[in-house]
Amino acid sequence: MPREYQFDFELRHLVYFREVARTLHFRRAAEALAVAQPALSRQIAQLEEALGVELFARSRRKVELTAAGRALAERVEPLLRALAAVPDELRALTEGQTGQVKVAFTGLAMATVLPGILREFHRRFPKIRLELNESPTSAQLVALAAGEIACGFFHPDATTPGLRTRELLREKNGVLLPADHALAQRASLRLKDLAATPWVLFPRAHNPGFYDRVLAAFSRAGVTPRIEEEVWPRANAVGLVRAGLGATFMCPSETRPLPEGVAFRPLEGPAPESRLVVGWRAEDVRQLPPLASFLAVAAAAEETR
Repeated sequence: MPREYQFDFELRHLVYFREVARTLHFRRAAEALAVAQPALSRQIAQLEEALGVELFARSRRKVELTAAGRALAERVEPLLRALAAVPDELRALTEGQTGQVKVAFTGLAMATVLPGILREFHRRFPKIRLELNESPTSAQLVALAAGEIACGFFHPDATTPGLRTRELLREKNGVLLPADHALAQRASLRLKDLAATPWVLFPRAHNPGFYDRVLAAFSRAGVTPRIEEEVWPRANAVGLVRAGLGATFMCPSETRPLPEGVAFRPLEGPAPESRLVVGWRAEDVRQLPPLASFLAVAAAAEETR
């Protein structure tokens, strides 16, 4: 055993000391502890010898704590309370009632399903702390493989070995335009109507699958997109649309509510589809009970959509 963990006293010595310090009476302390008074006195003497200090000033009339005894009493009480709480804390952790879960998400997740999941999760599991981090799909897949996050809300290209996923959202995109755009007055649009409109997209490396679906939709519509900007995160694209720099794609579920200065219009004909899943490593559910609790809430939210 490492030297720093070698003690000349045991936990029972501290328990006995705490009771004598509380009552300042050896007989009453012995009765509360259900031990003989001589045995209690020996335990206190052993503790004093181990620590090399006197803890109590004894006389025929009373027992008082010494300065060393008062200092030890201040330290022992929180220590014993913390030790007493350990069994309940461990059971709560094992049952998925406490702990920590690291969760990554994309802008689409936060704009649609994630707020409701977080609200319900905090209601049901107030002692589990969530560490949230916005990151693109590509970064989430790397972080999941490395075990750096417990789960992620991302947009899948294909089945990823070692990961399990649950689909939470699948929607055909519409288009977000500046409110003063010439086509914003129409009830719906086609991509070919927007041939002359610049586009604000995102770097392909962040989500190759959706990016390629965007280009495929333009190809089916017979349009070559004029990509003006590629930005991330999602909120920056919306900001550039508000600034009048172009249009971007958006799911209908993201449009509640829309910021001022923009207009959403559904697309007829070819349009890219967004897919949102929650993904995790299968082995982590068995090893991380808090993750299982979080996924159960996410599954319930998906079932009620």
